[in-house]
Amino acid sequence: RCSGAVSLQVLSGCGVYDGTEIHEASAILVHLSRGGAEVQMYAPDVPQMHVVDHSKGQPAEAESRNVLVESARIARGKIASLAKLTTADHDAVIFPGGFGAAKNLSTFAVDGKDCKVNKEVERVLKDFHKAGKPIGLCCISPVLAAKVLSGAEVTVGHEEEEGGKWPYAGTAGAIKELGAKHCVKEAASASAVFSLTPFYEAHVDTKNKVVTTPAFMCETALHHIFDGIGAMVKNVLKLTGK
Repeated sequence: RCSGAVSLQVLSGCGVYDGTEIHEASAILVHLSRGGAEVQMYAPDVPQMHVVDHSKGQPAEAESRNVLVESARIARGKIASLAKLTTADHDAVIFPGGFGAAKNLSTFAVDGKDCKVNKEVERVLKDFHKAGKPIGLCCISPVLAAKVLSGAEVTVGHEEEEGGKWPYAGTAGAIKELGAKHCVKEAASASAVFSLTPFYEAHVDTKNKVVTTPAFMCETALHHIFDGIGAMVKNVLKLTGK
């Protein structure tokens, strides 16, 4: 267990297609709790890019929602505006994935390599980086670090779709165009299939203290995603030095 680390999650709404990927946010909370970290949650107080009917996978016309209000569903109401976050009060920051990271925390879903990042998200990433405090990201959210932190090393998994196993593999190319280094990683290593103590993969950029893992970028079993996120969280907590 980690002794006294204060970590935070930055959420982007509630639901994979227009907000935070709920399974990822939940897995992060479980692993932080297991690591003995105190957790606080934040989200920007801004409108969502759009609202998606998750039963149909299509935008819901003439409907609007607020990112902070929707994120409060995952946080069980215990959440604050990202504008109120003070880096000095926290040891680490973690960004779960979900399309909200590419729609509400940035414009990556629309603009790709030419995207803009929400000003508060950019402030948080730059402040934590400047303070030498670790930053964890999973699934699509590593694009935020790629855009804001020049020369960062991140992973979103593989760089080829491989028959649909990596449906968002094109993201790796965009990360390179943003000036970051992309490192190929698995959601779970090949040895995990045969080992009683499998190793689930996260990439650790020790220079920038950025830790990333593919999560739902890969079409794989949920427990592999859960354990890959665990590897990311474990490395984030280790980098806090607590």
